[in-house]
Amino acid sequence: MSTRLDKRFAKLKAEGRSAFVTFITACDPDFDASYEILKGLPAAGSDVIELGMPFTDPMADGPAIQASSQRALKSGATLNMTLDLVRRFRADNNDTPIVLMGYYNPIYHMGVDKFLAAANEAGVDGLIVVDLPPEEDDELCEPAMRAGLNFIRLATPTTDDRRLPAVLANTSGFVYYVSINGITGSASPQARDVAAAVARIKRHTNLPVAVGFGIRTPEQAAAIAGAADGAVVGSAIVDAIASQLDVSGKLKSGGAAHVLALVQSLAQGVHGARVTAAE
Repeated sequence: MSTRLDKRFAKLKAEGRSAFVTFITACDPDFDASYEILKGLPAAGSDVIELGMPFTDPMADGPAIQASSQRALKSGATLNMTLDLVRRFRADNNDTPIVLMGYYNPIYHMGVDKFLAAANEAGVDGLIVVDLPPEEDDELCEPAMRAGLNFIRLATPTTDDRRLPAVLANTSGFVYYVSINGITGSASPQARDVAAAVARIKRHTNLPVAVGFGIRTPEQAAAIAGAADGAVVGSAIVDAIASQLDVSGKLKSGGAAHVLALVQSLAQGVHGARVTAAE
């Protein structure tokens, strides 16, 4: 069965360009503000949206995304509210893929079967759950696949050729290559290193490879997009949201437009890169 992710990456490949993948945390700083930004992402150039599931202990994330989770939780965010955001988005947009990204704990507490049924009904396309290794695929990955959801796995610079087959065994949708060692937002990747890593991963899979961690400018986005099937930006967008909050923690008037203007500039970097490279 062809999913929204499969269709989107196939369409972009046919157009000769890379995917721009954006990350925001659900309900950051609150439900309504988060929805205003979420609904504007496709028009700003986002091809695939990663929506963070707020969690108290996001251990793989840097200060920016940790703070976004805390803001969301302070506003009362729950996993059900995250799914409600997707439902509301789907009322007007049935094409842009949405991937929920986060940690297993909230899903476990809801119950895997209940969560997967709700995610499917809401219009979720895939999952990235960073603290479930391939050895625990029966916990969530395999049930998610049976439910028709893509399960996207992370590969890193330390994922060697012996480990890659296990990482890729049940991966679908795309492979998320973490271009640096460390937490999100902590450094910037080098395009030359990324190109070599993507080539190595592609020797093991036909799936698209999207690259994230450390991309903050249109120039960096363009460089990475020229070396991969997708460029992922999270911390820079989350920082832009934080910069638009008033003293009470609410999004300022015009704040969403400011964030989406940054997204648009990054999208132009991504989309210009692959077209130029293909000519």
